[in-house]
Amino acid sequence: MNRIEERMELLKSQGKKAFITYITAGLPDMEGTKKILKAQYEAGLDVVELGIPFSDPVADGPVIQDASYRSIQNGTNLVKCFKMVEELREDCQLPIVFMMYYNTVLHYGLQAFADECKRVGIDGVIVPDLPYEEQDELRAALKNAGDETILIQLIAPVSKQRIPMLLENARGFVYCVSSMGVTGQEADFHKDVKEYLQSVREIAKVPVMLGFGIRTPEDIKPFADLIDGAIVGSHLITLLEKSSYNEKKAAEYVKEFKAGM
Repeated sequence: MNRIEERMELLKSQGKKAFITYITAGLPDMEGTKKILKAQYEAGLDVVELGIPFSDPVADGPVIQDASYRSIQNGTNLVKCFKMVEELREDCQLPIVFMMYYNTVLHYGLQAFADECKRVGIDGVIVPDLPYEEQDELRAALKNAGDETILIQLIAPVSKQRIPMLLENARGFVYCVSSMGVTGQEADFHKDVKEYLQSVREIAKVPVMLGFGIRTPEDIKPFADLIDGAIVGSHLITLLEKSSYNEKKAAEYVKEFKAGM
């Protein structure tokens, strides 16, 4: 088991739900990102999605698009993100998932990417623009590197007949998208979200996480019996921007959300 799987097993044994946040790497800068990650870890965060900035983040709404653009302007790239995580691992064992787009992986080189993920301690990868049917090459590279970095699956409300296929070999957790469209939609959940989550819950052998548009623990209470945790991205980035990326604000938010769950 890697860090994600170990954390999920611990939470299950304690009867607790997981809290996962998303932040964009490179904001306010790489050192600032590192401080925010450490602060969230110390506050009890279970897993973090570290967004690797990309010029055309098709799954993301305005908040994350803007954050990605500003991070690129800062000079953030995949090489620097790997370096930052390597430094972070000296005293922080927070489970880390790279949230990124496939062109970045291809440009770096599939096997080189997988090998570096293992070397620095990346626990998972989410690639929203890589369909399940086209994941074989990345899966093979990750397996060849030691099979310690998990490819996390995204499931949408319209997945329906694809759900068994998507869940067949799932590891870590499954990321259930709450609505159609992009991130940051203010809890504007799909009208059939409960039915869809029930379909996932009946099949899933891994924890079920709900993301897109979540801001507070109140947003997920209607689905508490169907999910194992929540993912927050755009709302946290907005809070960080308002506080000039104060890591204490990030820690406070984590503590408050965890307590509310």
